[in-house]
Amino acid sequence: MKKLLATLACAAVALATSAVAGEYPDISISELKEAIKAGNVTVIDVNGSASFANGHIPGAIDFRANSKEIASLLPSEKGALVVAYCGGPSCNAYKAAAKAAEDLGYTNVKHLSAGISGWLQAGEATEKAKKADS
Repeated sequence: MKKLLATLACAAVALATSAVAGEYPDISISELKEAIKAGNVTVIDVNGSASFANGHIPGAIDFRANSKEIASLLPSEKGALVVAYCGGPSCNAYKAAAKAAEDLGYTNVKHLSAGISGWLQAGEATEKAKKADS
């Protein structure tokens, strides 16, 4: 009986660990910059439209404004790199975009855990949202 309980306890720990390990893999700022330069990444900003308008990673998609049509904004290749980010290391909002991409069948979904705050701290440039003509 002790062996059974020990086995069950180990299985529970392994299951809990795999749930945490099931998070999206991180991508570094330098890796993301390389992917952007190569033109082989779709970046999704999950900071909200006001934050997006004030400054986002160049080429990023505003998830809040485009969540309903995200499928049409992602590449047709399901193995393409998709990177979601939000405010910084303690922000979990990125998961909404990462899960949306994953639910659409994308298999190479990553997370820029540094977020926009890390991007700015690294001295990287941002772009502001283009104003719609009135």
